[in-house]
Amino acid sequence: MPKVSIYHNSRCSKSRQTLALLEDNNCEVKIIEYLKTPLTVSEITDILTKLNIPPREMMRVKEPEYKELGLSDPTLTQEQLIQAMINTPKLIERPIVLANDKAVIGRPPENVLTIL
Repeated sequence: MPKVSIYHNSRCSKSRQTLALLEDNNCEVKIIEYLKTPLTVSEITDILTKLNIPPREMMRVKEPEYKELGLSDPTLTQEQLIQAMINTPKLIERPIVLANDKAVIGRPPENVLTIL
């Protein structure tokens, strides 16, 4: 059975659907509630590398905090965007699933099947 980690927000329907899909596929799931346990710079950097995307693509750009913090500013560095996700974890897109040294954002939830 595959071992997977999910960066999970139980209040998010897509996150709950993704978790159920993983469980339905007999995965051994490690649930990381990133809103309760904020990620570190190295964890976010590792996830971005596995996703092969820039930081902004891992952010929830429609959250009010995104606009309030001026995160659409193109002059912001990767480090500044990563720090914003650490300081305001609700900006992190969800759910993110890691398995087999790969990562995928579970939107739609079926995306996770590509890395199992």
